[in-house]
Amino acid sequence: MYDLEMALFEPIRRDAIALLALCPGELVLDVGCGTGLSFAMLRDAVGTAGRVIGIEQCPEMIERAGERVKAQHGASVTLLCSPVESAEIPVMADAALFHFTHDILRCPEAIANVIRHLKPGAKVVASGLKWAEPWAWPTNLFVWPAALHSVTSLEGLSEPWSLLRERLGVLRVQSTLMGGAYVASGVLAR
Repeated sequence: MYDLEMALFEPIRRDAIALLALCPGELVLDVGCGTGLSFAMLRDAVGTAGRVIGIEQCPEMIERAGERVKAQHGASVTLLCSPVESAEIPVMADAALFHFTHDILRCPEAIANVIRHLKPGAKVVASGLKWAEPWAWPTNLFVWPAALHSVTSLEGLSEPWSLLRERLGVLRVQSTLMGGAYVASGVLAR
C-alpha cells in the first residue's frame, strides 16, 4: 500500500536523486528509506563500487526494504533499523537523501546525527510535502490529508527544510506540485 501511495511522487524522487549528482564509488545515506523505493536509482548512480545505507526505524518497512534489496541482488545496500537520531552509522558518507521524511527533518537530533556522518562537501537533498501559499487553497486541501496520513505533526510544514538549512547554511529550494511539495538541495561546508 505504501509503495502505491508514493507512486504519485516518483517524479519528485527522480528530481531529488538527480540533484545529488552522485558519482560512481560514492556512499549515500537514504535517510528514512521506508521500503527502499530509492535504492535502485541510488545504486545505479553510485555503481558497483559505491554503497547505499538505508536508515529506517519501522521494522515492517525495513523488512520490505530488505526484500527489495534481495530481489535486486543488492550487495551494495546496507540497512539500519533504528531511529535516525540514534542510528549507529558506520561510515562517513558523500551524500544524504531525505525523501518524504518530514518527521526526521523536524528532529534536530536526527539532522545532527546525519550531518556528523557526512564528509565535508557532501551533497544533501530533501524533498516532501509543504504548505502552498495561502491563496492556493486547492493545493493545501490536497496537502492537508496527505500530511495527516504521513506525519506525526504538521509543525514546520511551511518550511520543512528549515532545520537542515540551519546546519548547511545555503539551501536551494524548488517548489513543485503547484506549491504543495518541494525539493531542497545543499552542500555541507568544507
